[in-house]
Amino acid sequence: MYQRIIRPILFQFSPESIHDFIFSSLKIVLNIPGIPFLTKKCFEVEEPSLKRTVFGLEFKNPVGLAAGFDKDAKLFNELASFGFGFIEIGTLTPLAQPGNPQPRSFRLPKDKALINRMGFNNNGLEEAVERLKKNHSGILIGGNIGKNKITPNDEAIGDYEEGFLALFDVVDYFVVNVSSPNTPNLRELQEKEPLLNLLSHLMTLNLKKKNKKPILLKIAPDLSNEQLDDIIDIVIQSKIDGVIATNTTISREGLKTDHKKVEHLGAGGLSGAPLRSRSTEVIRYLKEKSNAAFPVIGVGGIMSAKDAVEKLEAGADLIQIYTGFIYEGPGLIKKINKEIIRKGI
Repeated sequence: MYQRIIRPILFQFSPESIHDFIFSSLKIVLNIPGIPFLTKKCFEVEEPSLKRTVFGLEFKNPVGLAAGFDKDAKLFNELASFGFGFIEIGTLTPLAQPGNPQPRSFRLPKDKALINRMGFNNNGLEEAVERLKKNHSGILIGGNIGKNKITPNDEAIGDYEEGFLALFDVVDYFVVNVSSPNTPNLRELQEKEPLLNLLSHLMTLNLKKKNKKPILLKIAPDLSNEQLDDIIDIVIQSKIDGVIATNTTISREGLKTDHKKVEHLGAGGLSGAPLRSRSTEVIRYLKEKSNAAFPVIGVGGIMSAKDAVEKLEAGADLIQIYTGFIYEGPGLIKKINKEIIRKGI
């Protein structure tokens, strides 16, 4: 029903306008008494074999919602009704910022893909913290943190520290985002020395807390094997808890969409089906080269249950969806969980 009826209607409108409409609609509908219960009955799969314990947290199933969908933590309680095992909010920056000029999000239906150059648009930490204090669904929450556009790279540690301290009591794990292609010079923070300094600083803060929280690093799919080797060294040296592989790509290789149209759309990170293979390669490389020294959350191009299984078989401990959720609808979560049960993974 979603693919045949609902999606064609939604895709008549711009991605950002329909995203706002869906948020408003779900906020209303899923707060009607009884609707969350019925939604859970429709989409949630409860099975002991789906449970995962990763970096000290127990997940009811391994399927999460990636950062970027619920940037400002406005809808996580309602989205929990669709059967996710965890939801990642953000990317959040200390100060509110509008992001890049619109239009900044584009669909490539022939490729089952999206291009976005949102630019960490969000309302800032303070508002999100207040909403996260009202987590009545009990869903595990990841806090994805970044730096403000106006903050120079040599002062970026301050922004990440502010995000870490502000969110510490209201999220279950942290994600350090230095891999978005849509904030100028952000990816320079993936270089070995600045990244090690940043993660080591956050770990120092973490160890001062009574109950430390897992810290993960989100990396780009465009890194070379040598750079991935550096990532492995950094994770081990800094003693952070794991990696999310991967963010969106700046590559445009192999697209079915006319290249002139793609060029006209301009810069931005590509997500969806074209990212599937490279994301899986990165997961497998990290796991094999590190001898499975740390957990990896796999994300990128999961458009079907088969794609999800591929990520898990490559070594992912958990997975996240985003573009697949938009193209395939909430039924994808149930399909993935049922296939995981069937495969006995």
